Amino acid sequence: MSILNINKQRLKWKIFSFLLGFCSLLLVILWLFQTVFLNDMYKFIRKQELNQAIAIVEREIDNPELQTILFRMQAENDIIVAPTRDFIPPHRPGREAFGSRNNMSLQTITEVKEFTLQSGQTVSLTFYALVVPVNATVTTLRYQLYFISGIMILLAVCLALIIAKRVSKPIEEISQKAQTLAKGDYDTRFDGKGFFEIVALSDTLNTAAVELSRVEALRRELLANVSHDLRTPLSLIYSYAEMMNDFPGEITPEQTRVIMDETRRLTALVNDVLDISQLENDMERLATTRFNLTLNIRETVERVQELLENENFDITFTHNNDVYVNADETKIGRVFYNLLINAVNYSGDSRNIGIMQSITENRVRISITDSGEGIAEDDLPFIWDRYFKSGKKHKRAVIGTGLGLFIVKKIIEIHGGEYGVTSKIGKGSTFWFQIEISDI
Repeated sequence: MSILNINKQRLKWKIFSFLLGFCSLLLVILWLFQTVFLNDMYKFIRKQELNQAIAIVEREIDNPELQTILFRMQAENDIIVAPTRDFIPPHRPGREAFGSRNNMSLQTITEVKEFTLQSGQTVSLTFYALVVPVNATVTTLRYQLYFISGIMILLAVCLALIIAKRVSKPIEEISQKAQTLAKGDYDTRFDGKGFFEIVALSDTLNTAAVELSRVEALRRELLANVSHDLRTPLSLIYSYAEMMNDFPGEITPEQTRVIMDETRRLTALVNDVLDISQLENDMERLATTRFNLTLNIRETVERVQELLENENFDITFTHNNDVYVNADETKIGRVFYNLLINAVNYSGDSRNIGIMQSITENRVRISITDSGEGIAEDDLPFIWDRYFKSGKKHKRAVIGTGLGLFIVKKIIEIHGGEYGVTSKIGKGSTFWFQIEISDI
């Protein structure tokens, strides 16, 4: 028998045992109160009735109808009230015989109380109540309980089985499907029924299955894209290295430049993957300083323009005043660089890129606009995810590694800033981020 089956039985029979035990406990309590404690309860109730009678007499002691009240009290509750000096315990034909036949003495409750009339006179009254043995009643109840207990146990067993099965069955089904999900079948869907918590658990697992499926798809896409980006430079490096080995006298600067560029590209790709890992695991800490963000952007633009001097890119930076911020200068510089390189890679044939610095209240926003193909509206919510690419065939970036937007997202988030994008197909895209301005 498998562990899963053992666990199923444990769940089902535990629920059954708890329910049956609860019903048994109710039966035990019922037996105790209807048999063992019945005499004591009866005496207690007679005592309470006697106390109530005393309270009534005390309240109505000056009432002209007091005698009528006492007669009614005797008729309804079998409580006799008489002046103490004239009181003689009444003779109860038949009840004394009942007590002798059962070898039991009849018990009585007697209370003597003094009351003061409005006239100032004191009256002493005796309150007398007979406590009749209830053995016959106990015996009758016991026989009734035999039948009641049998019926209740039978019903309790049936009800416990039904409830145990109803509770355990959806959990068992979810457990089986969860094992299927754990084996990598992300198309598994959970259909919880019955209880709110089970339905909620089912919905949560369905969400988890969808997310796991998406992560798996992204992982495969990453491997494909990174493999593509690795294969090309490795092939070039190997080809040129082989050529240099076969024709050592014909080495040209262009050949060594290709090897250096592709090696730099591989290094950048590895660094981006490591940066993502460090950012996700919070291994890096912010080295916050106050720096000139505007100057940082100008210098980055100049470096990229030098890098692209033969590509005919037109990059313009529009700003009014220099802005200072408290942030990690290296990481914020990386954010702008990644967004700028993203614009370079997707600027299209126009090769025009506009950068704008704007200030709103205590925040500075940096916007980078290209005039490329644009991004489909359905893709916009996902472009910040790691390894995401649109449905188009993977294209090797002109510069960079293709992992930049996810790094932008993580860095801006740990700085408490905001980021976003607007885009239209055929008209280009505008990526932006904003952070707080330094007051000092």
